[in-house]
Amino acid sequence: MSDTSLRTPTLLSVVAPVYDEEQLVEQFVARACAAAADYEFELVIVNDGSSDSTPELLDRIAAADPRVRVIHLSRNFGHQAALTAGLEHARGDVVAMLDADLQDPPELIPEMVARWSQGAEVVYAVRKQRPGETAFKLATASWFYRLFNKLAQVDLEPNSGDFRLLDRRALDALLTMTERSRFLRGMTVWVGFNQTAISYERDARHAGETKYTMRKMLRFSLDAIASFSHLPLQLATYAGMLSAGVAFIAIPVVIGLRIFDSYLPGFGSVTIAILLLGGIQLIALGVIGEYVGRIYDEVKHRPLYIVRDERNPPPSESAGARVLRGARSGLPARTPERVR
Repeated sequence: MSDTSLRTPTLLSVVAPVYDEEQLVEQFVARACAAAADYEFELVIVNDGSSDSTPELLDRIAAADPRVRVIHLSRNFGHQAALTAGLEHARGDVVAMLDADLQDPPELIPEMVARWSQGAEVVYAVRKQRPGETAFKLATASWFYRLFNKLAQVDLEPNSGDFRLLDRRALDALLTMTERSRFLRGMTVWVGFNQTAISYERDARHAGETKYTMRKMLRFSLDAIASFSHLPLQLATYAGMLSAGVAFIAIPVVIGLRIFDSYLPGFGSVTIAILLLGGIQLIALGVIGEYVGRIYDEVKHRPLYIVRDERNPPPSESAGARVLRGARSGLPARTPERVR
């Protein structure tokens, strides 16, 4: 056996964002700790501005178990921002990220670590079944993955989510990407490295309700496509060229009809033409506006998230912390704002 196949993680970090999961957080922590029990590990939970009793439960868990690190954000910054906060605070040489709703089983983490030990640098989980989700959500998810793969410049595996495990080198490369409109599952594909997939049966949600409303899913889809493709802008250009071409062709046709006294003026045709051209113009402006809005968000240089408080922070002068900090030296990283 090669040395690569024998490697084991020095420290395994398990990262999970949490938002209003008071019914599930204790069960998630218990299952995640049990799944990682064979390794030296830390569980990094990011409280994304929960308004229920989740923060109190997390503080109680952290007080009882020093392996559980809790990062409280100052407000709800969104799933991808909270997940990024956890990844930036993780110290492990191997980092697994997943949601805390228990639809992605923590028990799959040892299998992902095993794939890493055999040489994989990114391991992503692909859902074979998605019970508990409506037919509408399944259909829209399928349409999104098809559209994304046609428009974007990365090959995203259909039915793969944010349940992934990354080697430290891959994670450091990911964290150099500081854009605000984050689509982490696409970004982890974009960074490359040796990637492999494992399939699993996704569980239905155990309790509570999904936090992804239709509006959030649409926003997430637009962010994903705009972050990895310029084709919508090109399509707006093509539509404008097509409309202009039709107009130029119509000019000699109208002149010819007038010469031969065959022109039939009609209010309906004029109205349709105006509405058609006006609609195309508004669509083109809307597409351009989506990209300009993202440029505006980027140039403000606001922090992606603000940390309000932290439980069980790592000892700053420990030998392990110095080694891990050294492993990440030389890479530009986000400096999150902290409120004291």
